[in-house]
Amino acid sequence: MTGVICSSLYYANAQTVAPAKTAAAKPVVAKAPAAKSAAALIDTFFKKYKDDGTSPAIDYLFATNKLFTDSVQIGVLKGKLDALRQSVGTYTGKELIVQKIAAPSLAFYSYLVKHEKSPIRFTFMFYKPKNEWVLYRFKYDDQIDSELEDAGKINNKH
Repeated sequence: MTGVICSSLYYANAQTVAPAKTAAAKPVVAKAPAAKSAAALIDTFFKKYKDDGTSPAIDYLFATNKLFTDSVQIGVLKGKLDALRQSVGTYTGKELIVQKIAAPSLAFYSYLVKHEKSPIRFTFMFYKPKNEWVLYRFKYDDQIDSELEDAGKINNKH
């Protein structure tokens, strides 16, 4: 893995007033919950994908970004992915293909998503406009095998 994305913790000091008869109490330090890393968002997505199905996983993922409000398009995405998922069989796991950190606030992840009959590739791009990672792009496809075949052709100069 080529990098670890850290999230910041915010601390808020809460003061307590000590009773007059006792020594002054130390200030209480309360921790705000840590913002989830992009990798943690992906882990939660895959847990939901495995345990709850396509729709709850997609809902979770898109809920990270309040700008994704087109419920019709999200519904179409869920329907197409669910149909593909039914044709490739039971989910059996995931493998990271590549992780690229373009900048401290932009990260790309590509996963081989393993199913009984054939794999699917999921790509995630996350953006951190302030302190929290949000989904920026999500794509899936089942063409990874044809890309590998093309890469192995004699005329491929790459």
